[in-house]
Amino acid sequence: MSLPRIAVDAMGGDEGVRVMVEGAALARRRHERFKFLLVGDEARIKTALEKHPNLRASSEILHADGVISGEEKPGQALRRAKGTSMGRAIEAVKNGDAGAAVSGGNTGALMAIAKLSLRTMPGIDRPALAALLPTLGDNDVVMLDLGANTECNSRNLVQFAVMGSAYARVATGRERPRLRLLNIGTEEIKGHEEIREAGEMLRAMNLPQFEYVGFVEGDGIGKGAADVIVTEGFSGNIALKAAEGTARQISDFLRTEISKSLMAKIGYLFARGAFRALRNKLDPKKSNGGVLLGLRGVVVKSHGGTDAEGFAYAIDVGYEMVRYDLLTKINEMLNRDGGALSSVPTSQEAVS
Repeated sequence: MSLPRIAVDAMGGDEGVRVMVEGAALARRRHERFKFLLVGDEARIKTALEKHPNLRASSEILHADGVISGEEKPGQALRRAKGTSMGRAIEAVKNGDAGAAVSGGNTGALMAIAKLSLRTMPGIDRPALAALLPTLGDNDVVMLDLGANTECNSRNLVQFAVMGSAYARVATGRERPRLRLLNIGTEEIKGHEEIREAGEMLRAMNLPQFEYVGFVEGDGIGKGAADVIVTEGFSGNIALKAAEGTARQISDFLRTEISKSLMAKIGYLFARGAFRALRNKLDPKKSNGGVLLGLRGVVVKSHGGTDAEGFAYAIDVGYEMVRYDLLTKINEMLNRDGGALSSVPTSQEAVS
């Protein structure tokens, strides 16, 4: 049985068509059953495909004249979405012509277009950008929101908690994931009112789908003390970029120090297996690709500035979502045991 295609916004990302097509080609080599719908300027896509005959044989091009720029506001992007590569890639998911859409373009525009086109799941006010991140523990952590919503109320955060835990149960196999809210301290009296209210609501709900264990500070994200970490997109995006920058800094520092002396180079030869494992663990490319949870369709956001290898990992996320039908499984989790979202207070209750 053939898999649904992955729609690629070939014009998204800082480097444009060449990197997007090369990333798709890398992903295609890992998964030969991949089929692609490459959306964007047909002439430029055809030129880029000349170097990748294997990808060309498994791809179809959907022409789109327009491109959503990184500086474009969501409202502007919405008004002309239908003629853009981003809009047409998402439309392909809506129409059933693709199982997932992957874009490295403007995050705000991507969320706005996806929400309007695909609509949200019942009980969800806003989609949230979620990703699986490595930790020092024996678990990866699902973190959301990573930039789709810069301002959230307590109800939004609780919805993110329910969606994130459902994703974690499907993606990691943990029956009752441990969940924390990102805050400036672990004490219950600290943080913005919305965060404190969300913590109170989660504790009072005491849902069987996850175990709420309180707040976590930024330095605890990578320690493995939680399976799900919830925050609003402003703090989440800063935390993510800071972690990625630190990983690159450590890698660059080690590379510089190893090259300084003969003894350091000899030491590296004896420990290169450990260094290779560390490099793989710290490589932010391998964590590239966040899923917009809460939509009635699969949309994956790649970092705009990533290279072809990083974009290939983002495509892998979309592929895994489609291959294992994770969207249906997450929806089943949300509606299981009477429906976790039915316990979330209404907007009026959340602010009262």
